[in-house]
Amino acid sequence: MAQDALTEIGQQLTERLATLRFAPPVEAVYNPLEYAAEPHREYNRRFGAGPKTALLLGMNPGPWGMAQTGIPFGEIGAVRDWLGIEGAVHKPPAEHPRRPILGFACTRSEVSGRRLWGWAAARFGSPEHFFQQFFVANYCPLIFLEASGRNRTPDKLPASEREPLFAACDAALRQTVEALAPRWVLGVGRFAEGRARRALQGLDVRIGGILHPSPASPAANAGWAEAVEGQLTDLEIFPAR
Repeated sequence: MAQDALTEIGQQLTERLATLRFAPPVEAVYNPLEYAAEPHREYNRRFGAGPKTALLLGMNPGPWGMAQTGIPFGEIGAVRDWLGIEGAVHKPPAEHPRRPILGFACTRSEVSGRRLWGWAAARFGSPEHFFQQFFVANYCPLIFLEASGRNRTPDKLPASEREPLFAACDAALRQTVEALAPRWVLGVGRFAEGRARRALQGLDVRIGGILHPSPASPAANAGWAEAVEGQLTDLEIFPAR
């Protein structure tokens, strides 16, 4: 079953990433596939059956989203109230004092996740309807925190750290695509689209991209849901209205 395969892929990736080391300015590295394994497994179990029309691929966890819930773009309200998932979230081995892991008790909101899952709820109504066509995953499961608590994205790591990280994540992405058999892999943002193009060469899957819902993006702030509807229509994933 694809659901079991997804969980096994995550476990194998976790084992591989555990051997990597990251130097300052990275002060702490979180892997929610480890400490938030329970809700992550439930997400795969409930929604990971293939085939899919499209895999939506993000970069890596946000501090108030997947870092807290184990679910990609894991805005807490959306995960608990719309996806209907809640479970035990433990502490990472080395917790950054400015980025505590509180799990579903966290009161902070992740804007990117609120926009993505809010669009899914408005467009599809039920999670079951959405996941008949789509699955949401992250390219890299790790979040990298600097001393200030600032999120350091994977593309900002030095080449000596990036290359083994990307090799492991590329292999896991190929396995994920083989398990889900999507027609499309859509990078949520340019980084994820670029990694998909590199990692998935030779596979029978189309690659594209959609606008990232980050509040740092003026285009996303001007109407992310409307922009993504247009992009999915242009790709002929949605019919023209």
